[in-house]
Amino acid sequence: MRPDDFEDLAERLLAVKSRNVTLDLVDLSEPQQAVVDHLEAFFRGHEVRVARPIAVRVGERAPGFAVASIGSGPRLQQLRTVVSLGCWDATHEGGHGLEFAIVGPEDADERLAELLALTAFYHCGPPAQRLDHGHTVPIGEAWLPGSACDHLLVSLPYPFGPEFETCAWTNAHARILWLLPISAAERSHKAEHGLEALEEKFDEGGGMRFWDPLRPSVV
Repeated sequence: MRPDDFEDLAERLLAVKSRNVTLDLVDLSEPQQAVVDHLEAFFRGHEVRVARPIAVRVGERAPGFAVASIGSGPRLQQLRTVVSLGCWDATHEGGHGLEFAIVGPEDADERLAELLALTAFYHCGPPAQRLDHGHTVPIGEAWLPGSACDHLLVSLPYPFGPEFETCAWTNAHARILWLLPISAAERSHKAEHGLEALEEKFDEGGGMRFWDPLRPSVV
């Protein structure tokens, strides 16, 4: 069963929402530290902070789950990038696994971490729920207040490129995919016409403001 087929996913995800985020230092596994090192090198000139979401059931499926929060800097001005730490540990096969990144306004740190935790809770469940490039996840509400976007598209990390996407360490590597907030209409367009057709819509007119919660739906 594909992730798009779970109609009750949003309700289940909302039941495990984070209530707060701590920015205290946390102990990291070797793979988590490798991802943090990768992010610090890629985002040179940005502040990179590690946090562990509080009161999130994601720990039942991804023990030690944390996030890396990257502030504004040379790569992206006035935006925040948050990356999951621990999906790889819980789901990897043969040294290969995924982590996820999401980008939003600078002051949306806590909400971005929450969305990563919700996605990780689902992804790290039974194997049939594994997410991958092209899948969508309903979140049951706007990703940020006032937004028409209430789904997350698992996309290639186009804002950063292939150098960001692959993090390698001894005999293993993580692929970092982008969670792009999209509208229900955009999700339906993808389901009917395919991922490439939706991405072409995104590129029309010089590209969309993917970080803007108030952006209009492209379909």
